[in-house]
Amino acid sequence: MKKIYLLLTTILFAGAAFSQSKPKAALNHTAIFVVNLQKAGFFYKDILGLDTVPEPFHDGKHIWLRTGEHTMLHIIQGAPSVKEYYVNQHTCFSVPSVQAFTQVLAKNHIAWQDVNGVKSAITTRVDGVHQIWLQDPDGYWLEINDDKF
Repeated sequence: MKKIYLLLTTILFAGAAFSQSKPKAALNHTAIFVVNLQKAGFFYKDILGLDTVPEPFHDGKHIWLRTGEHTMLHIIQGAPSVKEYYVNQHTCFSVPSVQAFTQVLAKNHIAWQDVNGVKSAITTRVDGVHQIWLQDPDGYWLEINDDKF
């Protein structure tokens, strides 16, 4: 009985030690492959307001942008054409005010929609968060919301 108890205790402690030492992944960056680097760069810098991060390549084919305290978006030129993507495969950015953001979109003639695909409409989730969906110049879907998490 003591041997079984010792074996179970050893297994439990080893399992606990393993679970505590198991490495946790953290998102570093997302990369998108685009047709026109300047067009994509304008969209993400001037429409979304992301700040540039120095990139190491200096080859005119990359733009790195800060998306959070420790995360980036890497824009890479070289895609042969714009593709069609599913709205459910999207990247989400939060802004202080979705209403104010839609004014920027309207001023720049950029279309957006609500969760049901209704043009120029804003969804209000059950938790009160407002959200819209739009596509960047290469067709990648973005959700924009005012979640404060």
